[in-house]
Amino acid sequence: MRLNVIAPVIDFVFPPRCPLCGVPVAEHGGMCLDCWGKLAVPSGVCCSLCQRPLGEGRDAAAKLICAPCMTDPPRHAGIAAATLYNETSRALVLALKHGRRVGLAPMMARMITARLPVLDGPWLVVPVPLHRWRILKRGFNQSALLAKAIARSTDQRLVVDGLVRRKATPSLGGLNRKARARMLSGAIVPHPARSGTLRGANVLLVDDVMTSGATTNACIVALRKAGAASVRIACFARVLDEALDSLREQAAIGG
Repeated sequence: MRLNVIAPVIDFVFPPRCPLCGVPVAEHGGMCLDCWGKLAVPSGVCCSLCQRPLGEGRDAAAKLICAPCMTDPPRHAGIAAATLYNETSRALVLALKHGRRVGLAPMMARMITARLPVLDGPWLVVPVPLHRWRILKRGFNQSALLAKAIARSTDQRLVVDGLVRRKATPSLGGLNRKARARMLSGAIVPHPARSGTLRGANVLLVDDVMTSGATTNACIVALRKAGAASVRIACFARVLDEALDSLREQAAIGG
């Protein structure tokens, strides 16, 4: 209630602006229509597990599974990505993570929540962990900020320290899938004090960006080791080039 009272004062002193281009917007935590339109939102018929596009002419209501997931079934129960990774979503992620614009987290979390299926029953919301030295340097874990906002909006329990990154790893950029998995082997483990909490639980694993899936796979292994019943992934941006290509083709046809 108090925030509602002082909101006009805050808006007067700090006028709300689009976090990407700086033009005025209606309220804090929003984006202008131009920048919003540049986000790539997953659409069309997709694999029910990995969000890989399956093309047009299929039953959108059916729970379809792509060939790669049938050949090598994923360890997770599904992926919910707010956006596909492009220049616009990258700019938001970098502004949050390296620009320390933590005020973006609630907006980004709302976008993730909008893509989530109904979470039946109790779930634990667990962020992908950062190594303690990385947190000390950055001052926060961006995935934890997203997880906190998602837990609040879905009325689920946040377990911010469910996983621990006990080994600092260098950037995984440029490494292939096997090299990434080898680098992360043993790096992420369940928090010893949370083993009872994780056992038998449904877990929503939250990350800012999902690239090859190596980090989330390491988290899933750790959660399964702790006895989690199922793990669903929620992220702001998903690197999936074929999905971006599909969106471009649809836009070209529509244009």
